[in-house]
Amino acid sequence: MSDCDEDAKLFRRSLDGVRRLRHDRVEPHRRKPRPYPAKHLEDEARVLEEMMSDDFVPEDMETGEHLFYARPGLQQRLLRKLRRGQFRIDDEIDLHGLSVAEARSALAGFLRDCRERDRRCVRIIHGKGLRSAHRGPVLKQMLNKWLPLRDEILAFSSAIPVDGGTGALYVLLRRAR
Repeated sequence: MSDCDEDAKLFRRSLDGVRRLRHDRVEPHRRKPRPYPAKHLEDEARVLEEMMSDDFVPEDMETGEHLFYARPGLQQRLLRKLRRGQFRIDDEIDLHGLSVAEARSALAGFLRDCRERDRRCVRIIHGKGLRSAHRGPVLKQMLNKWLPLRDEILAFSSAIPVDGGTGALYVLLRRAR
């Protein structure tokens, strides 16, 4: 008998009682902890802080009266439907005559309520700022600043004339998870 035959017999004997694994992966003895979204939470906190700020630079506002915002990646068909006022309005809030602080608080409560009740499209009436004299439409400008900062806002557009025109916004909300 050659050394190769003897080695093969020895190898087979050492494998007695061993059975084939169904896969070649080894599970770790302890699962990895779920990731903690620290940066995301920091970003959310910073957005809230910025939202509560009354700092406003008029140059940040686009010069046109018509407002429009959309998160990247939304379908053009969806945005066209929003601009044309073709969504059913599930709820609305009228912010006429409120101070900036009152409007901010009312808006936060309204959006939280809409989210809980799974509203998809809402109308926010902010007015045209006719009584704001030289400052222009203050609430309209603030909404243009606040809304893009909120995670639940997918898009917004000034309403069609029958729904308030440039004195109101259609707002498309993210579906509740």
